Amino acid sequence: MPMIHLSLIDILIILLYFGSVIYVGFRSAQKTVTAEVDYLLAGRSLTLPVFVMTLVSTWYGGILGVGEFSFRYGISNWVVQGLPYYIFAAVFAFFLAKKIRATNLYSIPDKLALAYDNKTALLGSVLTFILMTPAPYILMLSVFLQMLFGWSLVVSVVITAIVTLPYLCFGGFRSDVQTDVLEFILMFLGFAVIIPFCISSYGGFEFLQSNLPPLHLTWHGGNSTQYIIVWFFIALWTLVDPAFHQRCYAAKDGSTAQKGILISIIFWFIFDCMTATAGLYARAALPNLQQPMMAYPMLAETILPPIAKGMFYVGMLATIMSTLNTLAFVSAQTLGRDIICRFQMADYRLGSKTGQNLKSKIPARRFALAGGRNPKFLNVARFTQIGLIISFALSAILALTIPSVIKLWYTIGTVVIPGLLVPLMASYFERFKIPTRYAFLSMLLGWLTSLGWLIAGYVSGASGSYPLGIEPMYPGLFVSLLIWGIGRFQAPVHRTSS
Repeated sequence: MPMIHLSLIDILIILLYFGSVIYVGFRSAQKTVTAEVDYLLAGRSLTLPVFVMTLVSTWYGGILGVGEFSFRYGISNWVVQGLPYYIFAAVFAFFLAKKIRATNLYSIPDKLALAYDNKTALLGSVLTFILMTPAPYILMLSVFLQMLFGWSLVVSVVITAIVTLPYLCFGGFRSDVQTDVLEFILMFLGFAVIIPFCISSYGGFEFLQSNLPPLHLTWHGGNSTQYIIVWFFIALWTLVDPAFHQRCYAAKDGSTAQKGILISIIFWFIFDCMTATAGLYARAALPNLQQPMMAYPMLAETILPPIAKGMFYVGMLATIMSTLNTLAFVSAQTLGRDIICRFQMADYRLGSKTGQNLKSKIPARRFALAGGRNPKFLNVARFTQIGLIISFALSAILALTIPSVIKLWYTIGTVVIPGLLVPLMASYFERFKIPTRYAFLSMLLGWLTSLGWLIAGYVSGASGSYPLGIEPMYPGLFVSLLIWGIGRFQAPVHRTSS
């Protein structure tokens, strides 16, 4: 593992960052939280600037993976990791954002329960939990801390948990959002620091053109067309991403959600230009780098002086932490509220639209013993906190098992998206909805097909040697769409769309 050399001032800058995140997180947690909507959605109060900052920072956590992809394949990184996400984010904004906010729900499983049934919602909860694993970001942050301070990977994981979990446990979504605002500023500042040093140290485009492999300046980067297309399908992740849905549920209104996503695309494009440029300079200046995931840190080691280096590393840390926080909290909410509480409480099993206060349905003595807070909220908070610990532990194990950010993204996306995409999208449009049994089968067989296809490829022993030479996502989506099509020819759905 390459080591990073830090001056005292750089160490102080990094420690100040961690202290600021913890302070902001706990300061946000001090606001009285007595209801489910406060703990899970910050009272549905996100204004446009806050919505943009939390969405931009949350959706861009894989900074070491971006560096790895840029180092290996050049500007193809933007074609694969940028463009398809802009397209589907715009689709989300125009066709889904206002619909999602209008439901007044809390989560994707809530929508599945309302549109279909509890069984479908439960399966959707399991897939959402897998999709939202923070494993790639635990891996990135732990490896980064290992480089910064020389700790073992296990110690780095423990420190990651200590820094991340406590304020989320107490403050919930509000703490996540407020730390995202800080991290939005720092992530842009960090990469704004390194680009001028790259140009000053090495020169402009002529240097890149002379020192990069020719394929690094092509749109495909040497990858096959099928490989690139499958990443466009993986970008469908955007449409089923629980963090996107969560922020739409938490927006002040539907217009805020729609405008916020469209403005966020502009900021993602700007940040993509910065990260792609840094990645190209890393490949040109450090052609013999053994670990491409370390492209950005090693570039910083080569050209940045003290203070600038500390600011750049803080920018990278902020980019990772913002996404880690959100994924950890959403996966915890999914496990605690959408799985455990759905078994325990009739309000969830019925797919409650509003999460109404149940004070009128419980004995006054129990309400008083709860300190005047809804016992339903206490259950949600308690099980979400337990879910936070379980999710983090399982994700840490997954990160150690598959120690590659790109492979983690690919594996999770290619397996889960074929299950969730079709029934969830259909649930928002009355003319596309299908009977419940077909929705459940579409979800179940879609993800099982992709999972089986993926396993078959690994069992064959040859990397990427899947049955018939077809990427796993395609057969999963085909099966899911086929069952949806069969369902469309059955008896019409009489449920009322939400």
